[in-house]
Amino acid sequence: MPEGDTVWRTAQRLDAALRGTQLTRAELRWGALIDADLVGATTVEVVSRGKHLLHRLDSGLTVHSHLRMEGQWRIEATSGLTARALANHQLRALLATDTWAALGLRLGMLDLIETAREGDLVGHLGPDVLGPDWDSAEAIRRVHGSGVSIGEALLDQRNLAGVGTMYAAESLFVQALPPWRAAAELREEEIRALIARVHRMLDTGRAHAIQSTTGDRRLGSTTYVHGRSGKPCRRCGMPVRVAMIGIAPRDRTMFYCPTCQGGLGPTDDGRRQRPLGTSPSRRSSDYRGGRAGGP
Repeated sequence: MPEGDTVWRTAQRLDAALRGTQLTRAELRWGALIDADLVGATTVEVVSRGKHLLHRLDSGLTVHSHLRMEGQWRIEATSGLTARALANHQLRALLATDTWAALGLRLGMLDLIETAREGDLVGHLGPDVLGPDWDSAEAIRRVHGSGVSIGEALLDQRNLAGVGTMYAAESLFVQALPPWRAAAELREEEIRALIARVHRMLDTGRAHAIQSTTGDRRLGSTTYVHGRSGKPCRRCGMPVRVAMIGIAPRDRTMFYCPTCQGGLGPTDDGRRQRPLGTSPSRRSSDYRGGRAGGP
């Protein structure tokens, strides 16, 4: 799922293409929204709120979207739109001016709501990590009092908005914190340092198309633990692992290093994990059996 920095960049691109211009074509291919008539409305602004996108119009309406796992907004020259592109069964929204067209593909959520009522859709969110009103003290308070593990607390958008599985795993690893430790057990200074780390990572990430927490944007070098299960930890050399965190059906994947982060997670069976994308091995051993990279 795209994280807050990716959504922020998407909002910036949409805003640059559409702000201050009138919609000459508008289609919301989403249930009853198909009858919505937005032609003639002018875009006031497009902003992000955590992982949500808010496209505000001068008609007093807001087009709200969420990318979920696979969604994206693509911008193309209106003059270059083809019949094939418009017939794409994955196209959920089309918002076009005389110059630019925004195509919403595979969107996970799409709503049309009065701008004054945006809070009905995003009011539950915690402080936006990349928002102009970012409030670290409030985020710390919510995370510390969340009543769940620190990994779950970071992923809960009600505590702070914009953090996904990558930045949760990466920040916890860099701070050497066990993802499954109860947030309430951590000292406030530990949570303060963690939240500051999260903010720095996303703030850095929004300036680049390629996300990297390591500072290295070469393929295979962008993260410390995320997406690296079965590979050696960049800090200790032992295998990075992945396990589920949270309560189903809202549980998520968490990549971590048991050696650097306090041992196996409670949902981790300890079996050998192959690097993502590799073929099954005929041999197996548990986490305690050796370093990553073996057969």
